[in-house]
Amino acid sequence: METSSEHELAYLLDFDGARFLFEEGYWVKIEVSRTEATPQRPHGLSYSFSLHDPEGRRLLGFDNAHGVPPHGGRYKTRPVAHDHWHRTDRDRGRPYEFRSALDLVQDFLNEVEKVLKERGVSAVMIGKKDQTDAGTEAEGSELDSVQE
Repeated sequence: METSSEHELAYLLDFDGARFLFEEGYWVKIEVSRTEATPQRPHGLSYSFSLHDPEGRRLLGFDNAHGVPPHGGRYKTRPVAHDHWHRTDRDRGRPYEFRSALDLVQDFLNEVEKVLKERGVSAVMIGKKDQTDAGTEAEGSELDSVQE
């Protein structure tokens, strides 16, 4: 695992509390904070990125709130780091290899794009809210590299 630069970590921390809005009521929620570096969180971050449907049900999530079983069999060693992702609301989690803060954001956005496309929803962000912003931004802005 590569160590994320302080610049990348600051970039990721700036997303804390953000809500990104998509057509038909779909939305992304991002929570991220600094923690003490531990074997479970060697990068010193606690994070939860999730995509929700209009009813608020989580469709996709990347987080490090708990450990998950290894992918591919019960005889594999359980990962020490708690980084993982959930592809569905019933998925107990699959290990995720945290490489950098920027890769985490990009990997999450790539999966958001896939899920929205499967549901016939545009991946172009139509608004944004954060902890200090009660309103939304102008329609048609894009969420980093997520494209239709």
